[in-house]
Amino acid sequence: MITVFGSINLDLVVRAAHLPQPGETVLGGAFAAHPGGKGANQALAARRAGAEVRLIGAVGADSFAAPALALLKNGGVDLSGVRTLSGAATGVALIAVEEATAENQILVASGANAAVQARDLPPLGPQDWLLLQGELDLTETLAAADIARAAGAKVVWNLAPVPPQGLPGDLAARVDLLIVNEGEAEALTGHAPPDAALAAWPGDMVITLGAAGAVARFSGETIRAPAKRITPVDTTGAGDATAGALLAALSRGVAAPDALRFALAAGSLACLTQGAQPSYATREAIETFVRS
Repeated sequence: MITVFGSINLDLVVRAAHLPQPGETVLGGAFAAHPGGKGANQALAARRAGAEVRLIGAVGADSFAAPALALLKNGGVDLSGVRTLSGAATGVALIAVEEATAENQILVASGANAAVQARDLPPLGPQDWLLLQGELDLTETLAAADIARAAGAKVVWNLAPVPPQGLPGDLAARVDLLIVNEGEAEALTGHAPPDAALAAWPGDMVITLGAAGAVARFSGETIRAPAKRITPVDTTGAGDATAGALLAALSRGVAAPDALRFALAAGSLACLTQGAQPSYATREAIETFVRS
């Protein structure tokens, strides 16, 4: 079982000719609302990739809660650990997407996500995996990692975004696997080249490289995996698709090189459809794409 301790948002997305500069208003965009939040995204991505998944989080008692949870509910994610808080708003992400490049800018209002606590976790054991991100309170996220490690569960942290207040020096001893992009790897280790960042981190790590794929280290072995060439439509949530699919594969015993290729295929497929959660592929679709 994968337990995701993470954020739940409603993504309010505007697609426009170009991303605004500071002080600039860009007219003529197309609007859509999609369920999102890194925790919710990764929970659904892992579920569609074939894993049993439960989500621990919170929403507000408002009109955004139901659409934020709709795809998770329909997708079979266990939502019994999601609290509804009458005194808070459901988290919201304001996302601008540039039509030509599919690049995005994201501004997040945390809302009920700020009230999620480590004590909300269910009992965990050695057969469990805990998946964390950077959108909840850092103290609570670290406490959740410690609870899981003490119970013998495996802890995977997608360190996105990197907390502005910094990270504890003993982080490597508190997690089993870190998933980061190039910028996050540099912020964590102080080394810009991915290979140097990988060498500087004492534990297992996956560094995603966008269109160049990923480089990783598992149990001392360095693994490189290319990404398939695609023409992206919307890159929103692609990193979450990669993280969720990677954990889904690892949790069912797939060898690390194959799990990484599976995860990158999931991330690539997520770039071919608008929105984050609506773009996540099933295990069968991902495996077919890997073989193509």
